[in-house]
Order: sequence, then C-alpha cells, then structure tokens
Amino acid sequence: MDQELQRQVAFHLTGKRADSLHAVDARGLRPAVLAPYRDLTRLRYDFPLVLVREGPDDEFAQSLSGIIDRVLREIAPRGIEGERLRGHVLRLEREIRTAVAQGARGSLSELWELGARRLAAGAGESVGESLARARSALAADGEMVDCDETMPVRLLTHAWQRVQDRKARRFREETSRLVLRLTDILRADFVRSEAGCSPASLKAAVGTVHAPAFDFDAMSRLLAKVAAKDPLPESRCRRIRWAVSVLRSQRFFPGGNGATGGESARGYGFVFDNCAGALEAFRARLPEMIGLVKAIAVAELEVDSRYVESKHDAFFEHFDESALGARDLALFPDYLVCLRPGPENAADNARLMELLSSPLPVKVLVQSDDVVEESTLSDGHFAFGVRATQLASTVVGLGRVYVLQSCSSNLLQLRERIASGLAYPGSALFSVFCGPARYFGGLPPYLSAAAAMHSRALPAFSYDPAGGPDWASRFRLEDNPQTELDWPVQTFAYEDEERQRVTQELPFTFVDFAACDARYAAHFADIPPAQWNANMAPVSECLAREAHGLTDKVPYLLMVDEDNVLHRVIVDGKLIEAARRCHETWNKLQELGGVHNSYAERLLARERQAWEEQKRRELAALGAAPAPPAPGARAQAAPAAVMEKPAPAEVAPEERPADEPYIETPRCTSCDECTQINNKMFAYDANKQAYIADLGAGTYRQLVEAAEACQVSIIHPGKPRDPNEPGLAELVERAAAFS
Repeated sequence: MDQELQRQVAFHLTGKRADSLHAVDARGLRPAVLAPYRDLTRLRYDFPLVLVREGPDDEFAQSLSGIIDRVLREIAPRGIEGERLRGHVLRLEREIRTAVAQGARGSLSELWELGARRLAAGAGESVGESLARARSALAADGEMVDCDETMPVRLLTHAWQRVQDRKARRFREETSRLVLRLTDILRADFVRSEAGCSPASLKAAVGTVHAPAFDFDAMSRLLAKVAAKDPLPESRCRRIRWAVSVLRSQRFFPGGNGATGGESARGYGFVFDNCAGALEAFRARLPEMIGLVKAIAVAELEVDSRYVESKHDAFFEHFDESALGARDLALFPDYLVCLRPGPENAADNARLMELLSSPLPVKVLVQSDDVVEESTLSDGHFAFGVRATQLASTVVGLGRVYVLQSCSSNLLQLRERIASGLAYPGSALFSVFCGPARYFGGLPPYLSAAAAMHSRALPAFSYDPAGGPDWASRFRLEDNPQTELDWPVQTFAYEDEERQRVTQELPFTFVDFAACDARYAAHFADIPPAQWNANMAPVSECLAREAHGLTDKVPYLLMVDEDNVLHRVIVDGKLIEAARRCHETWNKLQELGGVHNSYAERLLARERQAWEEQKRRELAALGAAPAPPAPGARAQAAPAAVMEKPAPAEVAPEERPADEPYIETPRCTSCDECTQINNKMFAYDANKQAYIADLGAGTYRQLVEAAEACQVSIIHPGKPRDPNEPGLAELVERAAAFS
C-alpha cells in the first residue's frame, strides 16, 4: 500500500486528516447532483407560493408557476403571437420570483404590478400590453411566500385560518337560527300577554308615523278579550332568556348572533407559540365552553318544544366537563401551536405529548432546523434524528393523532394531507424540517430541505387515524422520491478530461445531505485527481456492503466547486455508520408503508416454494403417464392447432446466451399477467403457455415488469438491448432477482 493510500485509509478509519488531504470547508463544495441548481430564480419550480384567499380548502396555496401556466393556457394562442405573449409573461414570472427571493413582501397582484411596470419601462409598449392582458386573466391572488424559515408557520397558519373561518360561518348560522327562534317564542308570548296588549306597547309596535291613525285604548280593550289565558311558565322564559344571553355573549366566534361591543366583539385568540399557553387557555375557557354547549342543547330542545323539566332539569344541573364529547369539542375553534426551533422551546417540548394526549382539539406545528446531531456522549459520533425524525414516529404510537412529517420543500405537494390534518376532529402534529442558511451556507433553504427528504434523513409520511380500519389505509409513504429504493437515483452528466460527455446514475445518500452542512466538514477530505485510485469506491457501493471488519475500499463522494469542477471527497467511518443507521430507519418506514415488507416477502417465498413443489409433483406424474395415442387418433385436433402461431423451439439452457431473455414456457400457468402488459411481445402457444413472440415489440422495462408480475417467476429479462433506454440502472438491479 503506497503512502497516499495509507493516509486515505487512515482518515476513513480515524477521521484524522493528513497534510496532503485537503479540507472542504472553504471550497464551496456541494454534492454533484446539485450542480445544476445554482440560481433557483432561473428555474420554474414550486416556489414562491401564493396563499390563496378563496377556493377549496385543499387548494389554500398554489405555486406561482402553476398560476402562470393556467393564465397562459387561457390567453396565449398557438403561433408566433402566442409565443411572444408567453415570453413576456414568463419574464414577469422570473421578475416576481427574483423579487420574492430578495425579500419582497406583498400579494401576487401587488408584486405583479411592480414587476410589470419595471419590465414595461425598459422593454416597450408591447410588453405592457401583453402583461395587462395576462393580468386580466389572473384569477388567484394572495400573499406570496418563499421557501424560507418563516414559510411553514405562515403556510400552516393561513390554511388553519381558512378552516376556522368555515367552521365559524357554520357556527354563526346555526346559533343565529337558534337565537331567532328563541326570541320569536319570547316575543309571541309577550304579544299575547296583558303587557303586550297595553296601549303603550301597541303604540310602540306601530311607531310614530302611523300612530295618529289608531285608537290604542280601544285596540287594547279589543285584544284583551282574545289574549291568551295561559302564558309561558316563568321558568321556561328564564331558561330561554339565559340561552339567548349565552349564545349572544360567547367569545369563541365573535361578531354574530346580534352581539354588539364588549368582550364578545373581541373574542378569544387560538394561535400560540408554546404548549403551556395553549393548555392554560383551554383550561381557563373550559367553564365557558361547557356553558355554551349546554345553552345550544337547551335551545335545540326549546325550539322544538321538547324540553321536559322533570327529565332535563336534573340532567343539565349536573352538566359538566365529563358531558363534553368529541362532537361538542369539534364545534369550537382548533388551537394552533407553532413551535419554532431553538433552545427556548426545548423545555416546552416536554409538554407536547401531554398536549396531544389531551381532549383539546389542537393542531401543532413543530419546525426543526437540525436533523444530523453530534452525540453528547462521545465526540464526533452522530446521534442521528434524536429530535427531528423520532418525534413524529413517537406520536404515531398514540394512535388517535393525525401525523404529517415532511420537509418544507415538499409542503405544496402535501396540500391535501395538510388540509386533511386540519379538518381532522382530533389532534394533529405537523413536523416540518426547514434547512436554515446558517448551517447550509450558500445552499438555498429549498435545496437543503429537499436534500433532507431525498437522502432519507427526514422522509415524508402521514398517518391518518380516520383513513380506514387498517394500517395500510392509514399510513402513507409514497410522497417520497423512488420509494422502493434505498436511495433515490439521479442522473448526473459531466465532461471528462478529454471533453467527452459522461453520464452516470448517482444515488443521493445521507452522506450527500451531511456534505451540504458546513458543521460536518471535518468528516470529509478532498483528494486531488492525481491521488485518485482503484481502492476508492462510491459511497453508495460502500453502504451496500455489510460492515465486517476493516473496509477494503475508501468511500468517496462526487462534489463540485463554485466553478463546477468535479472533486472526489473521501468520507470517514463515523459518517458512514450514521448513513447506515439512516438506511435502517428508512427500511423500517418502508415496512410500515408496505414496501419490501419482510412478512409479505417471507409469505410469498413460502407460497412460491409450495407451488413449485406441487408443480414438480404434477410434472413427475405426467412423466409416468401412459404414452399418447397413435397419430391417427389426433387427426381431428390438428387443423385447430395450425391456426395458432407456432412457438419457437425451446433452447437448452446451456446453449442459450447469458444475456438473452427467455420464458420457461412449460411451467406457464396462463395467468395473462405478461400478455396484459404487452400482447405483442408476449404470446401464447397452442397449449396456451407464454413465450416471447417479438422482443423488439416492447421495452426492457416491460420485460422487467412482466417478470415481477409473473406468479411463478418463469420470465427472465436477461440484459437490455437498448443502452439508451431511460432508467436502465434501476431496471438492471430489479432484473437481477430473475437472472
């Protein structure tokens, strides 16, 4: 082993960097697959968002690019004129995106006007006309937010407020109906009473304009003869007046039921930045909640004349906290608690489980800014995911709490999940990672957050207790990229020393994510090209091997500097071990999500073995059967067989090329799985058993998918014929199981 290789192995094993190994902290390096994303303002992606004011609850936010696309589909015709208009509007989109990235605040309509004026001032009248035409077709509007550290709170607060506004409208409509019906009962009783038939009351009812036309004394004497002799009992009147007073003075949904001024007009607040404040407010308001629920129940009985004092008085006399059910609590606004990252919230987080376990209808946003943490027990070792990734998994164990874990970069794609969590009648937890600039240097928060999810450092998943009766209908993992793989694979293209284009598939691993974080630069060492050697292996290959004793390869990561020059950066063993723990955590989530489930795979293997054993017995029985009848006896069946396309002669395995796809036709069970995928590539012979009829009629992907779908695993995809077919690396890996 030469001296340079010894130094590389020593760094990998000990983390101690020799003088010939360069540090990476001052070189502006980033993982190679992130090289194309230097300037996000030049890209059309999910951000910035528009917090839409109107529309369905699950469309509370829309991307600027999506809104622009809808406008262009509506106004831009085909042809040169349409392309000119598209060009003008897309320039405005980039102008708005740049302004928001630089910190501009405001609604879409406001930033649209500012950007349109700037572009029109420097580009002429035609640009202004195009932008004015597009502005008239702009249907959505709202505050604009970029993917920064404040975005998760602003987004969730906006979505929560829309849900509460809808709940408030329903509550006011229902209680207004009850108040109106109750006051009608009291008014009708008063009108029929002696006081209601008095001259003064009659005169007040008619008003001053028409008063001279009536003799109110005579009218009073006449009405007194037909007035009701049995007015409402005083106890019922008191009960109705109490219910009306409570409904009008409630402070949970202020501004309705005829309330004017005072405490009711101000109302309660339901947004908190700590768990203790939310719990304290809930407990302080609980007596008023009990009174309001009681008033609603009494009012509903009274308007239907179903209140029976002998039965209901005793019930409502003991109406307390224990009488409140989930449906009663769902009437009230949900409490929203937004916990930002920082040491000030560390102590309050201890009350989070108490809050989520309480009957309080609370929605909690826990925003984290750290996934990779150094252990406090030993220097340089990682306590991967202690705070960020384990919180959501722990809360799932409560069973009745809606849980959504994601990175901030993916929140737009999870709008429906967010809306479902906010509409869920119980508690909900939203755990969101937002990569802060102070840790990730020049990497935008959108990229650092996306890197956390793609690297499996903080995968996205949701748990909906109301989703169904079983785990498969409640737990969802498919929002992650390439969920079936250990690490998502990205295509990376670069130019080598001979100026030739090189394309390769790069898995994006936990090590790639850690390489984005400047705090962990000590775990990497940059190797000059002159020292690259065959004893170096990509990180993904090293992670795929089991760790037994000393490694025979030094793992490296491909990174690029600010000039897009390619570097090989070797990684120490501590970070490799952290990546393996991340991989194990991801595999556990895959099992929960039904991906590569070990129980299902074990059962499938057992059933396949049993089927193959049964097939061998059947074939053995056929071999011991009597010889077939003479050819003359089969003469009538021959014409029908001529109509079938003959299958190619079966080639002995030792004579078949190793890379040629084939089907074990005699074992085919005629299940139709392969022919449903491609009935030109796959066909049946005269015995209705499958064979490959035309290899050129389909793709290698269809071959692999047919092999995976085959119930008896008799399809062998071999090697791909077209080296340019997309996704070949993944397909070859999947096909290896059927070689």
